[in-house]
Amino acid sequence: MDTILKTNNLTLSFNGKKILDNLSLNFREGEIHAVVGPNGAGKSTFASIVMGLEGYRKFEGDIIFKDISIKKLGVYERAKLGITMGWQEPARFEGLKIRQFMQASTKDKKEDSIVKALSILGIDYREYSERAIDKSLSGGERKKFELASIVAMQPELVILDEPDSGIDVASLDNIFSAIKHLHSNGATVILITHSLEVLKNAQYAYLLCSGTLLDEGKVSKIRKYFEGKCLSCAHKNIPLFSELEKNI
Repeated sequence: MDTILKTNNLTLSFNGKKILDNLSLNFREGEIHAVVGPNGAGKSTFASIVMGLEGYRKFEGDIIFKDISIKKLGVYERAKLGITMGWQEPARFEGLKIRQFMQASTKDKKEDSIVKALSILGIDYREYSERAIDKSLSGGERKKFELASIVAMQPELVILDEPDSGIDVASLDNIFSAIKHLHSNGATVILITHSLEVLKNAQYAYLLCSGTLLDEGKVSKIRKYFEGKCLSCAHKNIPLFSELEKNI
């Protein structure tokens, strides 16, 4: 299977501290990947660099998308290529109705596509279409609307940063259904997570610690990290397993 995204020796420092250190990862087209590790491992920083966010542009190394360097491209240009990202904390759009938000995101602009995308996330379009994406919605609701918009967008590559963040247990199946739908429609999915339940939805995983790659492989191999069997390494960053065990 072809590689759709490759990062070559990504290195980024803030205030003299390396957040990513020569990080090289390969993501195969059409697969679900997970990037896991403890808080502070560099997972979200990695996602922000790939998406081209402001403040994450001055890095060493390169990012190759479909055999083309995108290092110098901005967020909008990367989005036009088919790259998108779901945030750990979704944005609010004061005054923008859900109907308008979904219409702007949907690739074919058809109402049927909007209804289908929302239904995958367990949302009744008729109930929410005239609601605004503002503080009247819970964080979990905004998360589901954002993911529904990504489903309707039909991206080639989607990065989901902590997709289960703020989601109640009853809605987790909707989140996982959306991930499977994206995959079944040909999208390459990268899950940024420290949740074992999210990791289980991946086909291949990368384990980061202190901005470097410690291990990679099938989920059955990497899940040992969540079972308290940390890999031997020289890093001073010791994972807080008591925090991670809440997700096991």
